[in-house]
Amino acid sequence: MVLAVTALPAHSFEIFGWNPFGSSEDVDPVPDPLPYEAELSVSGDDDDLSKELSAASLLVREQKKPPSGEAGLVARALSDRERLIAQLYADGRYGGTVDIALAGIPLESVLERSGLPDGRPVKVSILINPGPVFTFRDVSISAKGSELSTDPSLWGLSGGDTAEADKIRTAEQRMVNVLRGRGFPKANIAERQITADHSTNTLAVTIVAEAGPQARFGAVSVQGMEVTDPEFVVRQAMLPQGEIYSPEDLARARRRLNDLGIFSSVRIIEGGIEDPDGTMPITIEVTERKRNVIGAGATWSSTEGFGVESYWRRRNLFGRGELLSIEGAVGRIGNQSLTDLEYSGRIAFEKPGVFGPLTSFSTSLQAKQEHPEAYKSRSITYDAYLNREFTEQLKGRAGAEVYYANEEDAFGEEDYLLVGLPTLLTFDNRDDLLNPSKGVFAALSAEPVYDTFNSNAMGFVKGTVSSYYALDEAKRFILAGKASAGTIYAPSVEAVPASRRYIAGGGGSIRGYAYRNVGPRVNGEVTGGRSLIELSGEVRVKMTETIGIVGFVDAGNAYEDSFPDFSEGLKIGVGAGVRYFTPIGPLRIDAAIPLDPEQDDPDFALYVGLSQAF
Repeated sequence: MVLAVTALPAHSFEIFGWNPFGSSEDVDPVPDPLPYEAELSVSGDDDDLSKELSAASLLVREQKKPPSGEAGLVARALSDRERLIAQLYADGRYGGTVDIALAGIPLESVLERSGLPDGRPVKVSILINPGPVFTFRDVSISAKGSELSTDPSLWGLSGGDTAEADKIRTAEQRMVNVLRGRGFPKANIAERQITADHSTNTLAVTIVAEAGPQARFGAVSVQGMEVTDPEFVVRQAMLPQGEIYSPEDLARARRRLNDLGIFSSVRIIEGGIEDPDGTMPITIEVTERKRNVIGAGATWSSTEGFGVESYWRRRNLFGRGELLSIEGAVGRIGNQSLTDLEYSGRIAFEKPGVFGPLTSFSTSLQAKQEHPEAYKSRSITYDAYLNREFTEQLKGRAGAEVYYANEEDAFGEEDYLLVGLPTLLTFDNRDDLLNPSKGVFAALSAEPVYDTFNSNAMGFVKGTVSSYYALDEAKRFILAGKASAGTIYAPSVEAVPASRRYIAGGGGSIRGYAYRNVGPRVNGEVTGGRSLIELSGEVRVKMTETIGIVGFVDAGNAYEDSFPDFSEGLKIGVGAGVRYFTPIGPLRIDAAIPLDPEQDDPDFALYVGLSQAF
C-alpha cells in the first residue's frame, strides 16, 4: 500500500497603534441555514486523542454556524472526513477509520440520495476508530544535484520512532531549506514514497530531493510604488547582485524594507534561472502605507496622575523613507495645578540610508516642562544623530546635543546651557518587544558634556540590561529581570541640572514610591544624585489566552557621590498586577507597596499602561 502524504495619500487615526475606524466587511447571511447537532466519539479510552480530534473537526467546531442547506452540510462532512484522517496520520495512525452519518444515514449513502429525512436539527454522528500507532521502519534519503546526509536520525525520522506525518513534512522542508541555503533556489522534493505495513504497524519512507540549478542574484526590480523612489528600495534591500543566491540575504532584505515603516507589505519574488551564468532576477513587490498618521495614547498612576500624548506623522516625506513627526504630551494631570503640569512638544525628522543602507540620520527639537516633587525644570533641547546598524541585533548612534534649562530645586534657581556628544549602543534579541518571553535587551549610553554658563565639565554613563526566560514550552510562566546602573562625573550634585540628576521612584523605576522621590535629600527635599542602582524582577503567569497575572519586586536608590554608597541601602517596592492581552500588546494594571516610604511617598500606588513594565 502506497500513500501520498501531501493607494493615494490617506489619513488614519491610531490609539496605542490601533485604528478604531478601520473598515469592516459586512458578512452576508447564510441562505437556507441548516441547523445540526454533532457528536464525535473515539473508540478506546484516550481523552487526549478525543480532544485533539474534536478540535480538528469542522462539524464539531462550527455547530453554531449552520451551513447552507443539505448540500452545505454534506460538503462540510466530506471536508471533515479528510481533516480527521489527516489528523490521524499526523498522530502516526495509518489504519484508522472515520465514519460519518447524517440523520443516521452513512455519508456515502447520503451522496446517493435526493435528500435527508425530515427533522431538525439534523443529528450528525462521527465515529472514529483511531487504529494502532505506526513507527518508522526503513527510511531512505537521497538527493539529486547535491549531497545530503542519508542518516534518517539527522532529519528526525529514526527507525522505531512514532511515524507522525508532520515529521515527514518537517524533514522534507528541512532538506529543501538546506539546499536553498547552498544556493539552489528551485530545490524541491522530486519523489516521495510512503508504504504502510499493517501487519507490523510500520511505515517505510523513501524521499528523494532535487537541488536544481545553482543561482546567482540577478537584476532587481521594484513594483507597487506610488511615491517611493525605486532606486532607494533597491539600495536599501542590499541584495548582492552576482553573488551566490542566499535565502538569508532575502530575509535580511525583507526585514530592512519592513523596518523603514513605509510599506504595509513587502513581497520578494524569485524569477526563473534562464541565463547560462545562472543569474536569477528578483522582483520586490511592495504596498505603500498611508502617509499621514494621527495617534494618541494615555497612561495613569495614582502617584503620577494621568498622562496623555498625541502625534502626527508624515511617512515617506520625499519618497526615500523620510519621517517627519510632531508630538505633544501632558503629564501629571490631576496631581498638579494647570501652571505646574508636565508637558512637552517635539518635532523630529529621520532620514534612512544617508551613508549606505545601514545608516540613518535623525534630528529633533524639543521643549519640555518637568515638575516632580523635587524640582521644576523648563528646557529646550536640540539634537542630531548618525545611527548605524552593525548587525540585526546590535545598533548604535552618536551625535551632538545642545540643552538649555531653567531649573528650581532645593539648591535654588539656576540656568544651564549644556553642549554634549551623546552615544548609545543597544543589543536586542527579544522575541517580542511588547511582551517578550525570551532574549536580552541591553543598552549602554555615554555623554561628555560641558556647561557653558557655569564652566563645568561633566560625564554621564548609564547601562541597562533586561532578560527573559520561559519556564515552559507554552510560554505561560516567564521570569523577567532588569538591572540598571548609572554614574555622573561632575564637580558636585549642584553642578548637574536637576532634570539630569539620578532620582529613582515611580512606574518606570521603583514601583510603589512617588515619581522621582527616591534619592539624596536636603532639608527633607529630594535633590537627586550622581549615581543610581535599579533592580526589578517579575514572575509572569498567563492564566488564559487573554488574562495574565504578575508578581514583582523592585529595588533601587540614587546616591550623592559618583559611586553608590551602599551603606544607605536600597528602597524596595513589592506588588502584583493583571495583564489583559490585546492584539497590540498587554494592557497593564499594577499595584505596588513601598516597604520603606519617606516624605511624599504613598501607602500604595496603582499603575495603568500598555505593554509589560519592561
